[in-house]
Amino acid sequence: MGFWARQVTPRLVAGAENDALVALRSRACEGLRGEVVELGFGSGNNVGLYPVEVTRVVAVEPSDVGWDLGTARRSGSPIPIVRGGLDGQRLELDDESVDAALSTFTLCTIPDVAAALSEVRRVLRPGGALHFLEHGLSPDDRVRRWQHRIEPIQKRVFDGCHLTRPIDELVEQSGLVVERVERAYAPMSSLMKPWIFGYLGRATKT
Repeated sequence: MGFWARQVTPRLVAGAENDALVALRSRACEGLRGEVVELGFGSGNNVGLYPVEVTRVVAVEPSDVGWDLGTARRSGSPIPIVRGGLDGQRLELDDESVDAALSTFTLCTIPDVAAALSEVRRVLRPGGALHFLEHGLSPDDRVRRWQHRIEPIQKRVFDGCHLTRPIDELVEQSGLVVERVERAYAPMSSLMKPWIFGYLGRATKT
């Protein structure tokens, strides 16, 4: 990880919350239970949103800065949170060892997203689900063209963040069954459309 990825991006993400994002994160967390693995834990923006049915969270976070920024949130949580590895592409968990997985604004940055989703499927118990809230490829041709133009710069500035990943298709290709997915632009300026087409959903291991 370079300086920007180590020091700057975690702080930008930690400070980027607003009421609309919190509401979306809360919806992504609905239904989580038991042992949960969270990809891209960051500074813990989801910590206060975990349902009471969650018994433990294994947090996968590559950035020490992001992890340190979340110290207060973790220490104040009634749910045990442990750091369980640095790489979502190689989870340090046994097969079928967790009840649920959570990914919010993370699949855009993982270099080998197919490997990460395959790992999620491996560690989920049968009937377990991946809850996801991600941004990605727009269905609108004009916006898609802009996403493809901007993406090379986006990846360099924002730690490998992609704009053109069709999140729901990638999840399905992993072998998980997408039970529901909502696709929509966040309520922001139309100038932001290349960045704000979102996917909110749940996919189950059968």
